[in-house]
Amino acid sequence: MRYVDFKDKILIELSKSDSGLTWKELKERLSLPYSQPCPEWVKRIELESGLVRTRGSGKAYVWSVKHCSGTGRKQG
Repeated sequence: MRYVDFKDKILIELSKSDSGLTWKELKERLSLPYSQPCPEWVKRIELESGLVRTRGSGKAYVWSVKHCSGTGRKQG
């Protein structure tokens, strides 16, 4: 799986959830082949798309997307 495919799948799924999702929920819903997310890819999504991970219950982090006032579209 390429980075752009991973990112798109994650962002689309997170856009459907107001309360965010854990990695385990994302992995199951999207049938992702990874036991853990690639740290470099996660960091890139944080920087590029506003991904936020906050501590949930237990050890899990809840992933969500911080919405900005722009359209969210790439300019180019």
